[in-house]
Amino acid sequence: MADKAFEKQLEELKKLAGVGSYGLTPYSPTQENFGAVATKLAKVQKDRKIKPGTEAWFRLWFSKPYLTGEKPYDD
Repeated sequence: MADKAFEKQLEELKKLAGVGSYGLTPYSPTQENFGAVATKLAKVQKDRKIKPGTEAWFRLWFSKPYLTGEKPYDD
């Protein structure tokens, strides 16, 4: 009986959050290949001569485009 109530609450939360069949797909960082992402960022850092510790470096390595839409570097 408690399982049915839990499942109902879970479905309601998913609907309110807009995930799953109700809209968006939940983001999972494990879907990314971190090695490939890090290699790309290191190449951008080298090509643009971005120094570690600068504002541009923090933006490059720590921005979350999937959450905020912020671009990690200017085109």
